[in-house]
Amino acid sequence: MNPNNSGIETIDDKQFYQLGSNLLQSIEVALEAADDELDLDLDVERQGGNVINIRFRDKSVIVVNTQPPLHEIWVAAKSGGYHYRWSGTMSKPLWLDTKTGKELLSDLSGFASTQAGKPIKIALMKA
Repeated sequence: MNPNNSGIETIDDKQFYQLGSNLLQSIEVALEAADDELDLDLDVERQGGNVINIRFRDKSVIVVNTQPPLHEIWVAAKSGGYHYRWSGTMSKPLWLDTKTGKELLSDLSGFASTQAGKPIKIALMKA
């Protein structure tokens, strides 16, 4: 992925913090709604402001955290560890896996659905 790609806006640390904060809040809201709707028995816990631990009924965990120095979002799930790099614009946020190029929220929805045993859709809230 080329950071000089004209479709990607460079972000500074303050913008990364804002985007990361909105992303984590979106994940929390989506999972709480899915838990209420599907009775998933999820425990969604924010740690230190930039980490979310998602505990599932089977005791498995997904960890999502921001990495400010790298402007990345890291995800640890049963299926492995993933790093997502900023690839969007302020008006159209996008985080792509550094190895596969897959989109963060799509991957996270899949990881959560697998670990919960029911389909979960995680989407970004409007900032």
